[in-house]
Amino acid sequence: MPAPSKKPPSAAPPASASLPTRRGRASGGTTLLEVARLAGVSAMSVSRALNAPNQVSPSILAKVRAAVDATGYVANRIAGSLASRRSRLVAAVVPSIAGPVFQGMVQSLIAELAAHDHQLMLGQSGYGTQEEDALLEAIIGRRPDGIVLGGVVPSPAGRRRLAASGIPVVETWDMVADPIDMLVGFSHEAIAATVASFLIERGHRHLGFVGGNHERAARRARAFADAALNRPEGVPASTVVVETVVAPATVRSGRDALREMLQREPRTDAVFCSSDVLALGVVTEAGARGLRVPQDIAVIGFGDLDFAADVSPSLTTVRIDSTRIGQLAAQFIVRRSQGLDVDHARVDVGFSIVPRESA
Repeated sequence: MPAPSKKPPSAAPPASASLPTRRGRASGGTTLLEVARLAGVSAMSVSRALNAPNQVSPSILAKVRAAVDATGYVANRIAGSLASRRSRLVAAVVPSIAGPVFQGMVQSLIAELAAHDHQLMLGQSGYGTQEEDALLEAIIGRRPDGIVLGGVVPSPAGRRRLAASGIPVVETWDMVADPIDMLVGFSHEAIAATVASFLIERGHRHLGFVGGNHERAARRARAFADAALNRPEGVPASTVVVETVVAPATVRSGRDALREMLQREPRTDAVFCSSDVLALGVVTEAGARGLRVPQDIAVIGFGDLDFAADVSPSLTTVRIDSTRIGQLAAQFIVRRSQGLDVDHARVDVGFSIVPRESA
């Protein structure tokens, strides 16, 4: 005698429903109505299950999830964002995703936004004005809930577009006098002046600076030279040689920069680099030339990357709290997307010099 048939579990789509026929891309893909038909529930129940699962019963939630899994359905977030005027997407733009200097900020942005049901889109602008403007225009057209600029300095036209868009904008990795909207960063000029004083107080008189061919590094170089040349009364001035490398920086470019620097000024006894990667290249080239670090030449980097404490000699560097930058930027965007004010929309997170063996 055959065993009685078992009732299918409630999580499975009803037996009478059939999977929608696979269609071409032009037909628009699986719809919410087809998911509802397969699950045997109303379209409203599907919408609630996807957007507010705590508002439906466990059995309906299980049916909808089973139908979604079977069809591969992905909700159309554009339609929802048009109704609510909130996309729950935040765009972050950095000059390069290959370099590690922005990774701490990006990771904290992702975590903080996810805690508030937002997602991060990451864009790479490069170091050219045309590339930055084109990317920003494309992002503005997609109307994210906010835009975070990580070390990107928009052109005047780009700034006008961002200001006119009405989208909350957080500039980071800088401390500018006239921010577009909100600002979380630090002063490149203050860092450069502090590093120059740090080196001069330790007896160095022939300083070098190695930085990328972009606006922020150029400002840091000028402030470094000014601080070295314009010393307080009774403190000898120092000479400064500046070497510019193509961004993004590499260990090789750091080695090449020190070689060129020593050809121009063989007495160079201390070098400040605009990244830890460049500093590693300078230390490597110094060793290859038989120069002792720091006895013959001191080296200071920027960023306090993971390897800085573990190389030999360990790298003296400038530390920035990039995690806090990301957290604050995300919190500012979320508050503004909710229609709330940001009381302190301009935050200087500061910096610190981490003294290690290289200086």
